[in-house]
Amino acid sequence: MALAPVEQGTWGAAEGWLALEFLQNTGTFKARGAFNFVRAHQEAGTLPDTGVTIASGGNAGLACAWAAAQHSVPATVFVPETAPPVKVGRLRRLGAEVHQIGTEYDEAREAAQKHAAETGALLSHAYDHPLIAAGAGTVMEEILQARPDLDTVVVAVGGGGLFTGVAVSALEHGVGVVAVEPYGCRALNAALEAGAVVDVPVDSVAADSLGARHVSSDALEWARKDGVRSVLVSDEAIVAARQALWDDRRIAVEHAAATALSALTSGGYRPRPGEKVAVLLCGANTDPADFTHGR
Repeated sequence: MALAPVEQGTWGAAEGWLALEFLQNTGTFKARGAFNFVRAHQEAGTLPDTGVTIASGGNAGLACAWAAAQHSVPATVFVPETAPPVKVGRLRRLGAEVHQIGTEYDEAREAAQKHAAETGALLSHAYDHPLIAAGAGTVMEEILQARPDLDTVVVAVGGGGLFTGVAVSALEHGVGVVAVEPYGCRALNAALEAGAVVDVPVDSVAADSLGARHVSSDALEWARKDGVRSVLVSDEAIVAARQALWDDRRIAVEHAAATALSALTSGGYRPRPGEKVAVLLCGANTDPADFTHGR
C-alpha cells in the first residue's frame, strides 16, 4: 500500500496522507475481496468448472474477472446498461462474458442470480459477503503498517464491503473511521437514521461505484460502533475534489475515490489540530478524457 503525504496546511493543522489503493490490480480495492473469495472456494473444493458470476456497477466485476482468471475459471459479469464504457471494455479484455441489464445494480443482481441458478456458477457479491469484506479490510492492515500512529481513516461507502473490512481493522487498532457518501447515494447514512437497513434512491455522479440501494447488515452493525462517523457530501464537492487531484497531482480517480477526499476539501469533516488522517482513494477506473489540462 503506497501512501502519499498531503502538503502541510492542506487540511488545516492536521497531518494527512492519500492511500493510493487505485494502484491495486484492476484499479480498485475490490481485487482484494474478489481474490480472497475465489481462493477460499478453490481451497474448499467449492469452485465449480462453470466459474464465477457477479452483478456489479463495474469495479467488482473487474475484480471478479481478474480473480477468476488467476484461478483458471470463467467469469460471467452482469452490469447495468449505464455502466461506464471504460469499465465494460476492461471487463471484456480480462476475458469476462459481459451482459448489460437494466439501468441499476439491482436489475443486474437479479440476472446474475438467475444465471447462477441455471448454470451452477458460483455467485459472488459486489460487497455483501464476509470473504469480500475481509479481503477488502487487508488494505487497512497495510496502511497501519506504514502509519501505526494513524488517528483516522476516511473511506467512501457504497454497499459497505470496503467500509466493513476497514472498520473491523481500524477500530481494533483504535483508529477512527469517517464513512463518506454522496447525498444521492446515502444507503449507510439512511440506515443509521432509520435504525435498520433500508432502500434508498440512487442519484449521484458517483452512482456507478457507490450506487447500492442498501448497505449490508454488517456495515450497519459496524457503523453503529463508537469511533465511526457518517458524513454526506454533494456531487459538486465530489467533482471539485476529483478535478483537484488531477490538476494538483495528475492523479485520475473515479468519483467514488474523490467522494472520500471531498469530505475534507468541502469541510464535511474537519480534523482536529495534529490529527493524523489517511484518505483512501479507492479506485481509478475512469475515462482520462474527463480531465482537461490546467482546468
